[in-house]
Amino acid sequence: FTQPDESYLGECPICCLPLPLDIRKSRMQSCCSKWICLGCEYANQLREEEEGLEGRCLFCREPSPETDEEAKKMNTEREKANDPVAMTQMGLQRYHEGDYEGAIQYWPKAAGLGDMSAHFNLSIIYGEGCGIDNDKKKEINHLEEAAIGGHHIARNNLGNYERMSGNMERAVKHCTIAAKLGYDHPMFSTLDVVKQGFLAGIVSKEEYAATLRGHQAAVDATLSKQREEAYAFDNLSPDEQERRWVQLSRH
Repeated sequence: FTQPDESYLGECPICCLPLPLDIRKSRMQSCCSKWICLGCEYANQLREEEEGLEGRCLFCREPSPETDEEAKKMNTEREKANDPVAMTQMGLQRYHEGDYEGAIQYWPKAAGLGDMSAHFNLSIIYGEGCGIDNDKKKEINHLEEAAIGGHHIARNNLGNYERMSGNMERAVKHCTIAAKLGYDHPMFSTLDVVKQGFLAGIVSKEEYAATLRGHQAAVDATLSKQREEAYAFDNLSPDEQERRWVQLSRH
């Protein structure tokens, strides 16, 4: 039940705001394996478009890859340099291709180097028995390692596991930590479990109120006008996005 200071994602290295828990709102840079929020990426693209500059990584300043093949090549180079984030991404590629044995070749090493996503992915693969035998002990072990490192979904999954096992007090503790990281599962509501604990007398009124405040504070910390503009653009259709860039280039 170690309470992490922040989620495993940390801060955007450009704006220094906490990265959103929804990884679709950030982009991993293939050249340096850094996660950068969409707000900073979008603002940089606007600047490059307006000034007619070559696309470059905001962090390491390497030219941006122009094709998926170039991006994969960069990621492979990072993986060979023992970058745990790149290793985790390589494993994910194999996993989504159905190559579970290939995935398992990358994640243990990445986890050993401290990557919390790798621990979480290993918990999934041991739980599902994809390419290997089911192993509940290893599944829980990797969930615990990821949760201690600030992985909100791992923490939530531990809470769900304890709830299903009838250990409501432990479930509430896990869900309280996940909630204070800014997480609330859309189906298995993290905040609902904490509320159930409050109604059952496991959580005090003060603790429940503190959890709600902590949750909202964590969510608010990830917000910015720049990010909201980027999310709005990201939700446009490809044609609408293209028209937007054309309009910018005319200015």
